[in-house]
Amino acid sequence: MSQTSRILHSSPIQDTDTAHTVLMTALASCSHLHQTQAFKALNYLKEQRDRRTRILGLVQEALSQLRVDMKYLLYDLDCTRRERDAALERLGK
Repeated sequence: MSQTSRILHSSPIQDTDTAHTVLMTALASCSHLHQTQAFKALNYLKEQRDRRTRILGLVQEALSQLRVDMKYLLYDLDCTRRERDAALERLGK
């Protein structure tokens, strides 16, 4: 069994950067035509993964800001209700 085969058949790779490196190493033993096609596909997948990671970060940041905004809105609503109740109580007396 070649070294490339051992790398590919070993335990599952959890880290995508490590997986990328392992695939690049494995592709180095392929023919030039296959290498070119595979490198293009692999680089495309890496770019897509990076883009999705960036988008996920932006979404998480937006959700975090939304949570903070909701807390402020609920606080403001509570204060407004208390002010209204106090004003109604003063009018009623």
